[in-house]
Amino acid sequence: MSRIKIKKIKIWMPSAEVAPFAKVGGLGDVAGSLPPALKKLNCDIRLIMPLYGLIDREKYKLKKIYENLEVPSGRCLIKVDIWESFLPGTRVPIYFIDAPEYFKFNTVYARGDNSERFLFFSFASLYILPIIGFNPDVVHCQDSHTAMIPDILKNTDFEFLRGIKTVFTIHNLNYQGVSEIEVLSTGNLHVNSLKTLSEDAKNGDINYMMQGILNADIVNTVSEKYVQEIMTSTYGAGLDKEVRKRKKDLYGVLNGIDVDFFDPAKDKFIFKNYSINSLGQKYKNKLILQKKLGLPQDKDRPLVGLVSRLVWQKGLELITEKLSDLDCQFVFLGTGKHEYEEHLKGLNKKFPRKFSAQIKFDLELAQQIYAGSDMFLMPSRFEPCGLGQMIAMRYGSVPVVRATGGLADTVDSKVGFVFKDISKQELFDSLQEAIDIFCNHPGKWRKMQVAGMKRDFSWKKSAKEYVKLYKKAMKK
Repeated sequence: MSRIKIKKIKIWMPSAEVAPFAKVGGLGDVAGSLPPALKKLNCDIRLIMPLYGLIDREKYKLKKIYENLEVPSGRCLIKVDIWESFLPGTRVPIYFIDAPEYFKFNTVYARGDNSERFLFFSFASLYILPIIGFNPDVVHCQDSHTAMIPDILKNTDFEFLRGIKTVFTIHNLNYQGVSEIEVLSTGNLHVNSLKTLSEDAKNGDINYMMQGILNADIVNTVSEKYVQEIMTSTYGAGLDKEVRKRKKDLYGVLNGIDVDFFDPAKDKFIFKNYSINSLGQKYKNKLILQKKLGLPQDKDRPLVGLVSRLVWQKGLELITEKLSDLDCQFVFLGTGKHEYEEHLKGLNKKFPRKFSAQIKFDLELAQQIYAGSDMFLMPSRFEPCGLGQMIAMRYGSVPVVRATGGLADTVDSKVGFVFKDISKQELFDSLQEAIDIFCNHPGKWRKMQVAGMKRDFSWKKSAKEYVKLYKKAMKK
């Protein structure tokens, strides 16, 4: 009997961020870790991103494969080079658009308006497809940066691009990418190209996120709970009406994490490796971390960690002087809004034996906090998915979170502590409960740690869900 040949799905994934090449937030983590899981499911997955000035071409073995390609962007004819490499440790190809006038900077996001830069990238990412000989079934668009790709595909007269379907993933609805109407020409579009554009332009600008929601074949976001939230005025960021229009084509697929990298048994950044079978060794990481941070060393005093962008979304106003009344220590790591940085530094200065504020980006220290903390704090106002709570559980750090988005989908009473309202008192009470169990019920605490470490947050399950979405899009 002959074996039935299953069609390999061809996926093109343009993204503004891809770890480890260039990453600012969770988008980079997803774009860097989902494709290898898709490849294991027999998908022909290829990525493309801008060649930023910060990307180390030698370290990542980039190879120039095409020079001076003329991209007929509507504003002007721009020449680009195309470079190629692989995601480190994989055979997943990644291409780079080398357009210095847009991407020469040593940052992913330039100051001010980035809309023209990413519309050009979106257009160029499609234009080079025949050059590299890749005809995808689906373009998987990520966030507002590539949200205009469905518009471009619907408007194109380029025969090579006809019939390509789109899946649009919303990582954070609040970052919408709003441009002046004139910028549309960068993607060979104008207000009359599509009805959605002419309607959108009535208020004097174009909202990229709105266009992606309205024009992609399939729309998804990164947790089931966030799907429900963004259809409400409270969490819809002004686009809840548009989201509800796509309700039949809207799905939630929880993000995963790189379980090979986030593994306390072999993490090269932490002080003492351990596993679920040697969890008793975890406290050694705490003692060394306490010393490193200048906190009193005490294995019996709970250490609460927070690793985060310091922005309004993260609910940092709930962290007040009142928390100094708790019998625990806190370590905060991150950068962001000046007001939040100063607030946390103020707590550190006033209560140096209770609070440590590390206002910086430090990957090594982040890993040490996951391994050294007993509890991990995420009091977010909203959280589309959240990766911190998954990583924390992987390291046996028990999460204390607010019930929103992916936090609500991944944390329950078996593995952590969940409070409902954006309330300083609720946060205080949840931490107090966690401290009580840590100090007085060690058996129950160990059971929560083990349950969290056993949760499967790998990309294996989520990748299968994305394959289902690609197939749904291909039927459109």
